[in-house]
Amino acid sequence: MKIEKQKQLLKLIEKDCRLSIDEYAILLGEESAVVAHEIKRLEAENIICGYRGLIDWSKIETEWIEAFVEVRTLAQGEDGYRNIANSIKKFPQVEILYFISGGFDFFVKVRGKNIKDISRFIATNLASIPEVQGTRTHFLLDKYKEWGIDLEDNDTDHRIKVTP
Repeated sequence: MKIEKQKQLLKLIEKDCRLSIDEYAILLGEESAVVAHEIKRLEAENIICGYRGLIDWSKIETEWIEAFVEVRTLAQGEDGYRNIANSIKKFPQVEILYFISGGFDFFVKVRGKNIKDISRFIATNLASIPEVQGTRTHFLLDKYKEWGIDLEDNDTDHRIKVTP
């Protein structure tokens, strides 16, 4: 499959991974077998890293809270930062971990039962990593948009329109 078609396929999957192989093929103007083969190849090469649904847990679960934690570390070489990332990402509370530029080195999204639970996690797990110099925590108050989807837009059909 040519690179432009491949990019179109990836954008379609990213927008709605619930479509069938046949639906992707129709949208791309390709044979289903070609699309199926390309998806398998992209999965094998870890270009497609997984498939997930976007759930607004705040509508059904009240006993949780999310926070964004900026983590400042001692200056490291590339392997040093990777080692720190490996230490941080092993914790089940960590949902997202990014290496960033600016005043902090890592941006971490964590989830816990309450503020105290997250504070305990930061104090006992993140702060105990020897290279961590400091953290700044921002507690999530509400979500309006995630993964490009308006979480308040209840009237819009987000499915891709398919016309034969």
